[in-house]
Amino acid sequence: MKKKLIVLTGAGISAESGIRTFRDADGLWEGRDVMEVASYDGWLKNKELVLDFYNQRRRQLHEVKPNLGHLVLAELEKDFDVHIITQNVDNLHEQAGSSKVLHLHGELLKVRSDRNPPLEIVDWNSDLNMGDVDSEGNQLRPHIVWFGEMVPALEEAVSITEQADYVVVIGTSLQVYPAASLMHYAKPGVPVFYIDPRPASISNLQNPLEVIPMNATEGVPFLREKLLKRT
Repeated sequence: MKKKLIVLTGAGISAESGIRTFRDADGLWEGRDVMEVASYDGWLKNKELVLDFYNQRRRQLHEVKPNLGHLVLAELEKDFDVHIITQNVDNLHEQAGSSKVLHLHGELLKVRSDRNPPLEIVDWNSDLNMGDVDSEGNQLRPHIVWFGEMVPALEEAVSITEQADYVVVIGTSLQVYPAASLMHYAKPGVPVFYIDPRPASISNLQNPLEVIPMNATEGVPFLREKLLKRT
C-alpha cells in the first residue's frame, strides 16, 4: 500500500508560474487593497469592481502554465498516495495532472450563488458579469472564500492531514489561518517538510521538521529524491 503524502501548498508555488501573491510587503494584490476585492464587505460596496478583478485573474490563469513544482507533485502519485490541500484558487495542480486536490479558499474557475449556503456552484471559464444569475435569480459571485468567511473544506482537510505518513508544506508564509494550522493535525512522529525560500518560523510543532530553503521548482524535485530513498 502506498504511503500517504499530504501536501499543503500556498501562493509561493503559483508565483513561480507568474501568478502574483497578495502577501507582498505593500499589502496589495495586483494593485488593489485586498479587503476591496477579497471580503464580503468589499463585494457589497462595489460588486462591479470585484467582478472585474476576478475576471482579470481568470483571464491571467488561461495564460500561465504549471511549473516544475506542480509537475513533480503530480509525478509523485506513481509512488505515493498524494493528496494536495491548497490555499491557491488557480487550477495549476490539476493542469499538472494531480488527481486529488482540495481547494481551501475556493476556485477561480467556479462561481456560486450570492446566498449562504449557495444554491449552486458551477464551472465558469469566462468573464462573470452583473446580471449573471443562478436558477432562482440570485447574482453569481466568484467561488472564493473571502476574509471573514467560513472555510467549508476545512473539516475534510483536517481529516486528510490526520491520515498522513508524510506532510509537505510548500510556498506559504503560514500567516493565513486556519490553513496555517493544518500541519499540527498530523499524527505524532509524522515527518514534516517545509519548502520555502524564506521560511517562516514554526512554533509548537511536535513532529520532526525539516526546512528546505528553496523555491518550489528546486525544492520539490529535491524532496522527491529524499522521499524515494525512504520507500
